[in-house]
Amino acid sequence: MSVFSGMRISASGLAAERMKMDVISSNVANMQTTRTKNGGAYRRKIATFEENYDEKLGMLGVKTKKIEEDKSPLRKIYEPNHPDADKDGYVEYPNVDLLAEMSDLISASRAYESNVDTLNAQKNMISKALEIGR
Repeated sequence: MSVFSGMRISASGLAAERMKMDVISSNVANMQTTRTKNGGAYRRKIATFEENYDEKLGMLGVKTKKIEEDKSPLRKIYEPNHPDADKDGYVEYPNVDLLAEMSDLISASRAYESNVDTLNAQKNMISKALEIGR
């Protein structure tokens, strides 16, 4: 195991949590989007991760597996005057729940901070180890 493998793992965690926060931001920004270029209302996106392991190098950290759409049902609201209303007067709104998104954002933010703290601790340990050799 390399001296820098811990830093590499923490850096991959930073990138993964940043990706998760970007997806959450997109979800919040599109909470009221009833029409997308693909047609229909915006669907909530979810970032999924997996371990990044190499046979020769060992554990490399975490990586984004994919960003997938949440298959939960869309919200239907009765608005007969809305341009996207169906024949019964209902408009499909995105399946984005602001409370859940904010909770996920706080969780991702804490994980990001934790990776930063770990990275700084590793940097300090390496610095102290170099001071011993003087």
